[in-house]
Amino acid sequence: MAIHSITVTVNGSQEYLDVPSNMTLLQMLRDKLALTGTKNGCSAGECGACTVLLDGEPVNSCLMLAVEADGHQVITVEGLVQGERLSALQEAIIEHNAVQCGFCTPGMLISAHALLERNPRPTEQEVREALVGNLCRCTGYLRIIEAVHTAAQKGGT
Repeated sequence: MAIHSITVTVNGSQEYLDVPSNMTLLQMLRDKLALTGTKNGCSAGECGACTVLLDGEPVNSCLMLAVEADGHQVITVEGLVQGERLSALQEAIIEHNAVQCGFCTPGMLISAHALLERNPRPTEQEVREALVGNLCRCTGYLRIIEAVHTAAQKGGT
């Protein structure tokens, strides 16, 4: 198995890593960088639990090879924290009790963050469309959608 040296910026920190050809971005984040907020739900790109931002766009990190992230910027759920405070979006998720088991929450937060970055005042339909790639098996989606709207009203991601 070939090993590749890559440079990737993760949550604002430049990382120099040696990764095997078959290592996914998800595996790199969890195993090499100990960023375990990003979850492995299905390994098939179906559930969205592994969603991260790559150069500002949501991607399923279980479907992307780590070597493909070379030279790019990755933001994980850990990168949404603003200093030592939760982001407005994270606060709204808590405020609306939009978490039950929490497994889908990192991917939901990343997808919602990307939406609010490109559209600070989304409609309910736009929120639903932005979250379509993220499956929740516990709470349903109403509280999550309400939380995204609350964060938008507070003017933050």
